[in-house]
Amino acid sequence: MGKGRVEAFSDGVIAILITIMVLELKVPEGPTMAALRPMLPVLLTYLMSFIYVGIYWNNHHHMFHATDRISGAVLWANLHLLFWLSLVPFVTRWLGEYHNESLPTAIYGCVLIAAAIAYTILQGTIIRAHGPHSKLATAVKGDVKGKISLACYALAIALAFFKPWISDVLFVTVALIWFIPDRRIEKVL
Repeated sequence: MGKGRVEAFSDGVIAILITIMVLELKVPEGPTMAALRPMLPVLLTYLMSFIYVGIYWNNHHHMFHATDRISGAVLWANLHLLFWLSLVPFVTRWLGEYHNESLPTAIYGCVLIAAAIAYTILQGTIIRAHGPHSKLATAVKGDVKGKISLACYALAIALAFFKPWISDVLFVTVALIWFIPDRRIEKVL
């Protein structure tokens, strides 16, 4: 089975998620900087989530560039990832509105860790479909960035109940780790 439809569907879902996130932004209550100031946490949360969705889109693109064929398991693993990404607009709005609160911060982290796990499952499913010596398997061997990310998310979820701002720093740290598309795949290709 070819990969074109999976890529097109995924691109469409991700485009819709970004659209939903921007439509959730409200206009300031006035035309001044003072009216914009209370919206800063909402805008920063939107920016972080936009970057996260962009990171997933970039790395998904790179991963599928190293993929030749698709199995039914890959289709389901891809849908699993898209499910967790589809929750990003919801948790973005919640965290933006209640940025200093523990539960919205922890749930934001839960969605991020679930998306990261789903991405890892998708990656592993593609590798199983192509074999242990495939381009993708060679590129991501060891996956240190993935393991560091999962550890940061887990720590952020736990710390959300003590110091939510530390969780936010960890979320930004993981985004910075992945901001540049996965060069390991580019090197193999």
